[in-house]
Amino acid sequence: MSKALNIGVIGLGVMGQRMLERIESHPRLRAACVWDVDAGALQRTLAARPALRAADGADQLIGTPGLHGLYIATPPAAHMALSHAAFDADLAVLCEKPLTVDFEAARRCIERIEREGRRAAVNFSLSSSPGLQALQQAFGAGGQGLGALQQLQIELAFAAWPRPWQAAAGPWLAQRAEGGFTREVLSHFIFVLQRVLGPASVLSSSVSQPADGIGAETALRARLQVAGVPVLIDARIDAGLPQAERNRMLWQASDGAIELSEWFALRRWRAGEGWSTVGDAASLRGAGQAAQLEQWVAMIEGRAHGLPGYAEALAVQQTIEALLAGR
Repeated sequence: MSKALNIGVIGLGVMGQRMLERIESHPRLRAACVWDVDAGALQRTLAARPALRAADGADQLIGTPGLHGLYIATPPAAHMALSHAAFDADLAVLCEKPLTVDFEAARRCIERIEREGRRAAVNFSLSSSPGLQALQQAFGAGGQGLGALQQLQIELAFAAWPRPWQAAAGPWLAQRAEGGFTREVLSHFIFVLQRVLGPASVLSSSVSQPADGIGAETALRARLQVAGVPVLIDARIDAGLPQAERNRMLWQASDGAIELSEWFALRRWRAGEGWSTVGDAASLRGAGQAAQLEQWVAMIEGRAHGLPGYAEALAVQQTIEALLAGR
């Protein structure tokens, strides 16, 4: 039987809790120790999962004997320092996005990864999804079946930001320095766009932000171009939205279309056939998350995998920051 792979988790907000639950579902991954700068979050986690061990700090956790990997679920300002500490301990790193708000620090980290052959990836939730696979087959290199790609549309709406389930993550999500829905949510769809088609260019971007100079964006409308294809983005906070959030990504081609909605739901349209549902959000979410865990295991063991590396995540972040800069 293959040995267990021990994971340390730093950051016990919503994403940290969700990853702990996912790790528990995998036959080989095992959460070995945890830490959070918030003592209350640490104590609540230990109360819910008494088998976990708590570290006294990030450095102690990273130095725990027998660890194979580190999952980083902190705000982005800490990502680069924690990554370097994990590399010093020869750990494989899975980091939350956004990767960074410090491009130079990220470039230095990427140079180290490439120079030393370090194992590192970023948690874009659609990276192992059936939806991304369908888009790559239709529109990636050698894609076929739906004709020439003509236009993409990305639509996001939120009844409130941060979303209610993110309340425990702290105020940074609501602030423009590190947070906002463009970095937190739109980045997942920019990742999909650039994974399939390559680098995007921002042609125009209009950003609405609070006058206080602190709060994150409330609306963003933009036009991009990638591989000669126009991309339209409409993202906003809409207090009248009947649900907590809505998202949709529509790829329109000469002979058909593919639509992702509610993150994982997948529909396909073909000329003469109309729309057909490939899979609902819940079932495809489960399939994508299971595939991502297997990719994580492969990365830890030094095998080939499809998880996005830090260089790919930085390319996404460069597009995101260009959108937020407006033009």
